[in-house]
Amino acid sequence: MPTRYTFGGDEHLFVECSDEMSLEAFFKSLSMANGVKESGIKGITEICPANASFQIKFDPDQIKPDDVLKEVRAIEGAAERAEPVIRTRIVEIPVFYNDPWTHETLMRFRERHQEPSGTDLDYATRINGYGDVDDFVAAHSGSPWFVSMVGFVAGLPFMYQMVERQRQIQVPKYLRPRTDTPRLTVGHGGCFGCIYSVRGAGGYQMFGITPMPIFDPTQTTSYLRDFMVFFRPGDIVKFKPIDRDAYDQAVEDVDKGRFSPPVREVSFDLREFQKDITGYNTRLEGMINGH
Repeated sequence: MPTRYTFGGDEHLFVECSDEMSLEAFFKSLSMANGVKESGIKGITEICPANASFQIKFDPDQIKPDDVLKEVRAIEGAAERAEPVIRTRIVEIPVFYNDPWTHETLMRFRERHQEPSGTDLDYATRINGYGDVDDFVAAHSGSPWFVSMVGFVAGLPFMYQMVERQRQIQVPKYLRPRTDTPRLTVGHGGCFGCIYSVRGAGGYQMFGITPMPIFDPTQTTSYLRDFMVFFRPGDIVKFKPIDRDAYDQAVEDVDKGRFSPPVREVSFDLREFQKDITGYNTRLEGMINGH
C-alpha cells in the first residue's frame, strides 16, 4: 500500500504506511518516524509513533502544512533507499506463566470469555494447534517479539512475534472487556502481545505475569530513574519462563533495587532477518546471553 498522508486540523499530520500489520510495515513506519525526529525540522514539536503509522504535531506559525508534507515525503524516499537497519535493544523479560493472580482474575470473568470452562492459556493452546499448555508456552517464549508501539496506556508495549506469518500466535480478545487486569500481566489479543503497565480494565487473553516493572511515574525503580517508561518502539523482547520461587526473588530484588533487566544494544537488519528468520533469532538470543 502506498503511504497515506492525512492532515488533522491545523497542527497534525497522520502518516499511515500500511493498513496491514507486518514487521515490514512497522519497520518502515519506525524508520520514517526516526528520520523525522533526527532531521530536526523547525516547527515540528512532537512525533507519536504507532504500529504501522505515526502522527506529527507541528506549529503552523513556524512551518506551513504543505512544507511539513514535503519534508516528510523526502524522508520517506531516503528511508526507502537506505539499508533497512536500526540500532536498537534486545531485552529479556522474565514471565511467571499460569500464575495465581492472573488465574484468579480470569476465573472471575469467565462469562465474558469465548470458552468459560477453560482458562486463557487453555483456549490459546487449542486454537493455535498446540498439544498442551507447555508446548504453547514454549512457542510463546521461544522466539523474540518486536515492540511496534508504546502507548494507549502509559508505558504499555505492543509486541509482534518475529516468526513466519503462519507460525504467529493469534488469539482474539475477550468477547466483553474485563474491569480488572493485574499490573504487569503478559497478554495477547489478535496478532499482538502486550504487558499491562498498570492495573486496570482490559480484554487481552492473560498468559502470565512479570515481576519487572515497566512504568514508574515516581522513578524510584532502580532502572527507571532516568525515564519512567522502560520500552521504546523498536525494542526486541525475549520472554524467559520462570517459576514461583524465581518470581518471588525477582520481586524482592526489584524492591531492594538489585534487579537489573538483561539489555543488550544490537543492530537489527530486516533483510538479513528475512533471509533466515530462525537463524537470526538464534543469534539474537545468543546476544542477550552475552554470546
